[in-house]
Amino acid sequence: MRHLLSYEGKRVIVTGAASGMGEATARLVGELGGEVVALDVKKPALGVARFLEVDLRDPRAIESAAAEIGPVRALFNCAGLPGGAFSPLDVMLVNFVGLRHLTEAVIPQLGRGDAITSISSAAGLMYQALQAQVKPLLAISDFAASRDWVAAKAREPGFEPYSFSKMCTILYTLTRGCSLAPATGIRINCVSPGPTDTPMMEYFISQAGEEFMDKFPRPLGRNARPEEQAWILAFLNSEAASYVNAENVFSDGGFAAGALTR
Repeated sequence: MRHLLSYEGKRVIVTGAASGMGEATARLVGELGGEVVALDVKKPALGVARFLEVDLRDPRAIESAAAEIGPVRALFNCAGLPGGAFSPLDVMLVNFVGLRHLTEAVIPQLGRGDAITSISSAAGLMYQALQAQVKPLLAISDFAASRDWVAAKAREPGFEPYSFSKMCTILYTLTRGCSLAPATGIRINCVSPGPTDTPMMEYFISQAGEEFMDKFPRPLGRNARPEEQAWILAFLNSEAASYVNAENVFSDGGFAAGALTR
C-alpha cells in the first residue's frame, strides 16, 4: 500500500524552520522523505537539504529565493512574529504580507495536486465578524502598497497586529483556496493553533501576563507540543489530504469550539 503521508522525492519549502513549529515541521517532513529547503533569517540547527537566508519583510529576497529554488511540491508557511516585542509593521509584514507574497511567488512552481499550508492562530478566531476590516488589505496585491496600508492602519487606536495578521491569513486562505483550485488543482489550507510550547510562548506571557495565560481555556488541559502541530501541517500538504482545500483547521485542543458555542 502506498504511504499517502510520504514526502519521498518531494522538494518542499519550510519558512521559520529555525525554531518552534517550523523546526518541528522541517524535521518531520524530512523524516517522511522530503527534501526540505528552509527559509529563515537564521540557519536551522537541524539538518536540511538547503538553507536560504530570507527576511519576509523584503519582497526582493522573497522573489529571489522562490526563483532560485525552482519547482517544489509543497510550501509550509511557518514563520511568524508575536506582538508586543516587535513593531506592528514588522508583525504584519512577516505574519501576512510576506507570507502572501511568498505564496504567490511559489504558486507558479507548484503543480496539480500540490499544496500550501500556513500557520495562523486561534487569535484569529474573529475573522468572520471582522471581514470588513480585513478585506481591504486582501484586495491589495502589491507588497509596497500593502506595507503602506499596514503602516497607516498601525496608527489607528487599538490596532492589534498579531490577531489582525492571523485573521488576514485565514481569510486569504479561504478565498485564495477557492479561486486557485479550479484552474490549477493546487490546494491551500491553514491551521490555527492554540497555546503551543515554542520559544514564542515567552513573548505571549510577557505581553498578556502569566495570570491570563494560566487561565486561558485549554479543554485538553495542557499546551500543544510543536510536533503535534507539525503532524497536522504535514497531513494537510500530503496526498492523504487530497480533498481538503480552503480550510482553516483549529488545532487548539477545543478552544475555538468552546468560544463559538459559549
